[in-house]
Amino acid sequence: MKESIGTALSWIKSNSFKLGLTDPGKGDKFDLHVHFPAAATPKDGPSAGVTITVALVSLFTGRRVK
Repeated sequence: MKESIGTALSWIKSNSFKLGLTDPGKGDKFDLHVHFPAAATPKDGPSAGVTITVALVSLFTGRRVK
């Protein structure tokens, strides 16, 4: 999960202008803690990575996801 979150944050930072985040360093100005309950259940893989990325983009931009 750490790798998926790290990859998501890296992608978001490198695409921040396209996403409408005018401050590319916005993610560096606060601490981010992501917790996944039931950590014993594997949750990694491409679908988890995409879901994490979409959720973080929604958080940072304030846009809802259907």
